[in-house]
Amino acid sequence: MEKFGKSQPVKRVEDVRFLTGAGRYVDDIAPAGALHGYVLRSSVAHGEIVTLDVGAAQASDGVHLVVTADDLEAAGVTLAMGATVLTNRDGSKAAAPMRPLLAKGRVRFVGEPIAMIFAETLAQAKDAAELVELDIDDLDVHVTPAPGGPVIHPEAPENIAFDWGIGDEAATKAAFEAAANVVEVEIDDNRIICNSMEPRGCFAEMEGERLHFCVNGQGVWGQKRQLVAMLGLDEENVRVTNPDVGGGFGMKAMSYPEYFVTAHATRVLGRACRWMSERTEAMLSDNAGRDLVTTVGLAFDADHRIIGYRVESVCNLGAYNSQFAQPIQTELFSKVLTGCYDIPVAWLGVKGIYTNTTQVDAYRGAGRPEAIFALERAMDYAARKLGVDAWELRRKNFIRAAQMPYTSPTDVTYDVGDFAKVLARVEAEADRAGFSARKAASKAQGKLRGQGLCYYIESILGDPSEGAKVVFNEDGTADIYVGTQSNGQGHETVYAQFLSDQTGIPAEKITVIQGDSDLIKQGGGTGGSRSVTVQNTATLATVDVMIAAFTPFLADEMDVSADQISFDHETFRIEGSNVTPTVLEVAEMARAAGRADLLTHEARATLEARSFPNGAHVAEIEIDPDTGVVEIVKYTVTDDFGNLINPMLAEGQVHGGVVQGIGQAITERVVYDEDGQLLTASFMDYGMPRADDCPMIAFYSEPVPSTNNPMGMKGCGEAGTIGALAAVANAVLDAVWDEGIHKIDMPFTPQRVWAHLQERPLAAE
Repeated sequence: MEKFGKSQPVKRVEDVRFLTGAGRYVDDIAPAGALHGYVLRSSVAHGEIVTLDVGAAQASDGVHLVVTADDLEAAGVTLAMGATVLTNRDGSKAAAPMRPLLAKGRVRFVGEPIAMIFAETLAQAKDAAELVELDIDDLDVHVTPAPGGPVIHPEAPENIAFDWGIGDEAATKAAFEAAANVVEVEIDDNRIICNSMEPRGCFAEMEGERLHFCVNGQGVWGQKRQLVAMLGLDEENVRVTNPDVGGGFGMKAMSYPEYFVTAHATRVLGRACRWMSERTEAMLSDNAGRDLVTTVGLAFDADHRIIGYRVESVCNLGAYNSQFAQPIQTELFSKVLTGCYDIPVAWLGVKGIYTNTTQVDAYRGAGRPEAIFALERAMDYAARKLGVDAWELRRKNFIRAAQMPYTSPTDVTYDVGDFAKVLARVEAEADRAGFSARKAASKAQGKLRGQGLCYYIESILGDPSEGAKVVFNEDGTADIYVGTQSNGQGHETVYAQFLSDQTGIPAEKITVIQGDSDLIKQGGGTGGSRSVTVQNTATLATVDVMIAAFTPFLADEMDVSADQISFDHETFRIEGSNVTPTVLEVAEMARAAGRADLLTHEARATLEARSFPNGAHVAEIEIDPDTGVVEIVKYTVTDDFGNLINPMLAEGQVHGGVVQGIGQAITERVVYDEDGQLLTASFMDYGMPRADDCPMIAFYSEPVPSTNNPMGMKGCGEAGTIGALAAVANAVLDAVWDEGIHKIDMPFTPQRVWAHLQERPLAAE
């Protein structure tokens, strides 16, 4: 039996609903008459709360409830939000200061929630916020991600959140001492804001004695566990749902204060309450990403083979530990520390620093872009310093296909990969051979042209376990219940398509059901590019259960032995008979026979190991020296995603990811002033990529099927972003290198590039 889909480019069925205004998002489906929540947030980055009097606000027109930290504690709500805390390299525990749901005693970043007001209308809630008597004594701020400065948390001396490392530090040091050549470079990775199309939001309502909480998240089960724990509820009395979600990117995977306070207000008032973030509010309070300064060292032998790799990274953790921030900055980083290269020894050190900026939690790749970006920029820089071809330097150091499975210095085992084959394909598709002529043509027009390469690898898995359930309905259709959560990736299409591929049930007769803790008791949600690989593995297990149950039933019905019946992914076949019933027909036979037990089938599956999508991105850019404008004129991608269920959806994921990467490389950057005020708090100041920033993107597939799951899939959710950052950055460096500019960091805005060109050593010539 083939264990993978038929790889047909099926159009997304959910797009009709989304594009015709029939989507069901949180703000669309909140109960009629629900009270509106509004959050009073800190206007200063660091200070002691001297006065907080909400009496006048509570008495204001239309206001039903004003909630402060004291109110939550009085009601028995756990005030401290959860966070994962690392073990430092010296064996001690990392800092674990309390992050309160609502500020208690002190505020630590602009936008920190202080009180939440619930009123009949949003306007009334906002008016009431103006009546809150709030007096904050300013404290000195710390906004530079470096040890020292004003103390933010007593639990974190020198504002160091953690100091973590992995690898063999002593062996790496020895390799550097023995190297024929050592190249070291410092690389900035600018902070970015997620800016999902749909901001965060939620509503809560009572369904009898039960709390129904609806949130636009990335899974319902983690949110349910936290609601139960924080509010002290009985698990059976909590239902959490996710409706349609307009983008998540990892940022919506974790919980936020507004969710718990909204649920608390509904329980106190016995009335539905809703909250929806506004855009500037989101920019202030959503978990942001990146904001690292990384020093990369590469040690080479005389033949330019890498013998050691050293990474020292400092990350801006923001004001608090968010739910996953510490491990995201470290362990996931280490999964692809050495990329696709055969490196004998490596060392990674990561130091997290608290600052008076909003909490940080890497999204858009959760550690993978940071690692590959640093490595691939260092590889390109090293090639220039060593006077060798950057493509050949990579080829020389690739892990060979014959070396697979390959265990990296950080004890990660790559199962398969043919990196040289993928690189050869992208070299041809990008017409590298013709680049010199294109560069000369650009020069003749007064433009600077550069070409940049990034070869990336990422690890996917997240929660390795997932379940699926298939239910046959009286009307001849089937429902599949899944434990992941679509944030716009096309799950309704790809899951139905895969089940159809494996069973022959027409895809149009399959409905995908997700995001309801009452209907699906357990699930891992969406994150880490896990969805298609892990969920379809569970679906495959469910199909096996289904066929195993239908076969003896059909044998009894047809009066044959079970070993005379086979299934070919579309129909059952019976030896010596022309009868070929479909799965839907057998289900109907079971219904007619009163066998309700055969109308529902479910199974769980666990992947024992990760898979490793990889590929090569080639960006070609032109710079206008008179304006500093960087134009991406050509972009080529060749990816190894293993077997593809739906190539069209995979290509769409790559397109979206590449545009995200282009945004960070060209236009996006979060800026705080010396007082911790966010200067990029609207789309007037924060540069999201636009259509004219983005090129046509050529996508090609060179699959090497994974051996770590039965379908040979590898996942692709974050691949576009991972490759785009370094490809664009390396292309810009290529364009300006001969101008004497050997360091330039993202984002490559016109002002920044123009300023570098004015200061270049060749400017006077």
